[in-house]
Amino acid sequence: MRIGVLTGGGDVPGLNPCIKQIVNRAMDNGYEILGIRRGWAGLLEYNLDLSFEENSNWVIPLNRELVRRIDRTGGTFLHTSRTNPSNVKAKNIPAHLKVEGETYPDSVDFTPHVLKVIERLGLDALIPIGGDDTLSYGERLHREGVRIIGIPKTMDNDVYGTDYCIGFSTAVTRSVEFIHNLRTSAGSHERIAVVELFGRNSGETSLIAAYLSGVDRALISEVPFDIEKLAKLIMEDKKANPSNYAMLTVSEGAHPIDGQVLESGEADAYGHRKLGGIGKEVGDALQRLTGQNIIYQQVAYLMRSGAPDSLDLMVAFNYAQMAMGLIERGESGRLVCLQRGVYSDVPISTLSQGKKRVNVPELYDTENYRPKIRHVFGMPMFLT
Repeated sequence: MRIGVLTGGGDVPGLNPCIKQIVNRAMDNGYEILGIRRGWAGLLEYNLDLSFEENSNWVIPLNRELVRRIDRTGGTFLHTSRTNPSNVKAKNIPAHLKVEGETYPDSVDFTPHVLKVIERLGLDALIPIGGDDTLSYGERLHREGVRIIGIPKTMDNDVYGTDYCIGFSTAVTRSVEFIHNLRTSAGSHERIAVVELFGRNSGETSLIAAYLSGVDRALISEVPFDIEKLAKLIMEDKKANPSNYAMLTVSEGAHPIDGQVLESGEADAYGHRKLGGIGKEVGDALQRLTGQNIIYQQVAYLMRSGAPDSLDLMVAFNYAQMAMGLIERGESGRLVCLQRGVYSDVPISTLSQGKKRVNVPELYDTENYRPKIRHVFGMPMFLT
């Protein structure tokens, strides 16, 4: 048995521990394990005209010694990318796949090449670790006949079909720490602090971080906001605070009632443009409307930096064990998951059946822009 493993999309704490457990269990079973470097780019860039050794920049053999210490750090030692082999822009076609004199359309589907690479490598199964985008291409390969077992990771915790994704707990933990640390400056200068957090389609990171850190208001992706109303509310918060400051969190996917999500740059291979900057727009507007000085802080990549916390270690280890267990049983096209606190698995096609969002009626006060947890009985640990 020969198994491949790759990580795609944004890095999160917990990827390396997950890889380590996959490798160790594979070797316990006498399997070979290959690391696909830089996500799906590893298979796209693999040159079939070169030897395996000459393609070591894209695929490497994994063993116990190589992964022995990687679980102590964050990120992914296999590296990552947002490459989508089914949607490669003409300017990004690898040189070895270009045919001299041929004219290419705006995007090209190189899945046939990826399938040839998988066959050449002799992969009996492939484990992609990623979010919606990475896993969606895994689901495509499953439909093409490749044995795929997916593992969900994203600090936004927004993969449909699972209550938990690797990286979420550490991202919230980091956010709460930074928010509390920022209180010293906000209070010392008697300012309004605006903290922008990652979260494209789901505002769960902003909501849970606000809930746990006790900030005054939280803007989330699911609920458009009225900036004038927000200004009034935040000034009430500031005046009610004996230290004369106020704080709010903002999902990068949040947007005003009369505006759009703030995006910039060219769309990536999955159709997403870069988010970021809505916190500054909110801060500038609040300063204009209230006359108060503002602290604007993008937590951004600090949310996904450093070693994983104990919960992300636990889930990463267990997701790896589950994925290998499914492979040992001959399963294919499955996504490992947590549902209502219980480890399980679902068809990988589940992730395309909906979009995971904050349960606004149960968890959010749309009138006052803040968490409002109506009840927790019977809900999953992270209230997803």
